[in-house]
Amino acid sequence: MKPSQDRIAPCVLIVSAFTLTWPCPVPAAAEGEPAIAGEAPYRRPQDAPSVTAFTRDAAWYRQALTGVSRPYPASLRFLEDQGRWHTPFTRPGMTGPYDIRNWHQPAQADGNQDVARR
Repeated sequence: MKPSQDRIAPCVLIVSAFTLTWPCPVPAAAEGEPAIAGEAPYRRPQDAPSVTAFTRDAAWYRQALTGVSRPYPASLRFLEDQGRWHTPFTRPGMTGPYDIRNWHQPAQADGNQDVARR
């Protein structure tokens, strides 16, 4: 070490130790503060927002059925019960050869979403 570094190193250690051991005041929880997730995971906060109704209109079905040809298979009847929760079926997934519903490629002019053209 250089002579100047010999003098700085102990100072750095002292300052570091002092800042790590300095007590940090923790503010008390105020009456009107929002609930913190994880304090009581078994209980939903009373003022938490909730979905009371979910309308599946034509635009929602058009997006959910992107890349699926008619007649729609019976296995897609789950969409009738689909709520506002997240489902990967109604959102674009991976690109390239894994994009079997053509979410990442524009539709052809005739509306055909044929996956065989890849």
